[in-house]
Amino acid sequence: MTQDNATPLAQDPNALPTTSGPLKTVTVGGTRYTLLGTAHVSAESADDVRQLINSGTFDAVAIELCDARHHSMDNPDAMGEQDLFQVFKQGKAGMVAASLALGAFQQRIAEQSGIQPGAEMRAAVEECRTRKLPLMLVDRDVGITLKRIYRNVPWWQRFSLFSGLIGSVMSRQDVSKEDIEKLKEGDMLEATFSEFAAESEALYTPLIRERDRYMALRLAEEAPPGSYQNVLVVLGAGHLKGTGEHLEAPLPDNPTAERESLEATPPPSKLWKAAPWLITALVITGFVIGFSRNTELGWQLVIEWFLINGILSGGATILALAHPVTVIATFFAAPLTSLNPTIGAGFVAAGVELYMRKPKVRDFSTLRHDVTQLKGWWKNRVSRTLLVFILATVGSAVGTWVAGFRIAGALFGSGAA
Repeated sequence: MTQDNATPLAQDPNALPTTSGPLKTVTVGGTRYTLLGTAHVSAESADDVRQLINSGTFDAVAIELCDARHHSMDNPDAMGEQDLFQVFKQGKAGMVAASLALGAFQQRIAEQSGIQPGAEMRAAVEECRTRKLPLMLVDRDVGITLKRIYRNVPWWQRFSLFSGLIGSVMSRQDVSKEDIEKLKEGDMLEATFSEFAAESEALYTPLIRERDRYMALRLAEEAPPGSYQNVLVVLGAGHLKGTGEHLEAPLPDNPTAERESLEATPPPSKLWKAAPWLITALVITGFVIGFSRNTELGWQLVIEWFLINGILSGGATILALAHPVTVIATFFAAPLTSLNPTIGAGFVAAGVELYMRKPKVRDFSTLRHDVTQLKGWWKNRVSRTLLVFILATVGSAVGTWVAGFRIAGALFGSGAA
């Protein structure tokens, strides 16, 4: 990238304005990287960014944003413009719900503090656009980070992490001063998971350490040594030390290969992938054993399987205030989808809900605002459909286990024939 029509560079790169945030400089192969540690909820940090860019010292700027967050910044309604049916089909409903929850948390922070989190990133985007400076987005996609967190932590910790995430952002209480202070050192993800990160290496690695390395690798790709004279790198103060150390160490000859490895989502274990098929096989085997003993027992097991699955999954959609047709469809679909791992009850429930209550233009335009309040998740048709999907899925999973144990008890319990 070139510096067309940009203001000539200042002669002395050391003559930088005084900043409220920490600065770290690293020179590699003739390129000087100036890392500015910012506070994500701070008007002073936004002023720091403007002053540094306007000093004329830098011929390129890199910021701690990914393409998705940058697009969301330019188009706040981007989240609501997604094809909901494809979201469910591709298994992205959980990630979309988590992103909406993070956005709701961010909006509450903005309303309380009067400062939009990420104001310094927005300032960098605006100043680069005005001065026609190359802008590089060097952070990892937030969805990938969430997926790697999910895969990296033990399965028993996943529920507490994400229930904590959803619970904290849907709370009606004001965001505490401590949470706002955490945002001054990290970012939205770090503030949300900070309670767990300090004590969990499995969480700290994808949340902090990997992103430090990732941003250094992106700089090696987008602004390799010698490509620019002076590069300003705007990132949260919590990433300053780690990213700086990676830049100071010898950079790999092929940064792309390592960077792509940090974008890969670890596949689930073979046992985890096989579990749904194993459960299906066990349930069907239970039916066969029941009918082999006597027809009455066999039909009893089938009816109990149907009712337990249907009631728990269909009842869960009632909690989401789903359309009555959705509730009925989920009731009949859940017992069948539980025996077919290729399709889930949540997918059926969401599909019917979309058909019965197709979201309107207003729902998409007010989505970000509606989800800042607990009742808004049920009021908005987009977010309510997400709730229908999630709750139907959870209800079906619980129903499968409850009904499975009921079948096992009937066949092999003390009262079995």
